[in-house]
Amino acid sequence: VQVVESGGGLVQPGGSLSLSCVASGFPYGLYSMTWVRRTPGKDLEWVATMNGDSVQAFYAESMKARFIISRDNTRKTLLLQINDLKVEDTGTYYCVRGGPCSGSNCDTRGQGTQVTVSS
Repeated sequence: VQVVESGGGLVQPGGSLSLSCVASGFPYGLYSMTWVRRTPGKDLEWVATMNGDSVQAFYAESMKARFIISRDNTRKTLLLQINDLKVEDTGTYYCVRGGPCSGSNCDTRGQGTQVTVSS
């Protein structure tokens, strides 16, 4: 299982980012995929999950309003659109094979992509 996250960067509050994760080494379309994040001082936090056939998306309650998860099974890619970014969104974002997870339950394989929200 390999994943490579990208798309992070420095953005001002209120801005938007689109994160991407390219997966390999497993039958991508058969698995749910999940975004998690680690913000300063906190453990890995579940953000959103999409099932293998892109029919269902699930979000952590606090993420529903501003986060949009999607996937392209042809390209084995998982996306996360984050709108109206807030300082508290600063952190490292990871994509994970499988369903919702948090903390040590998350099997992170990539390096993550850093999102910094600052004016």
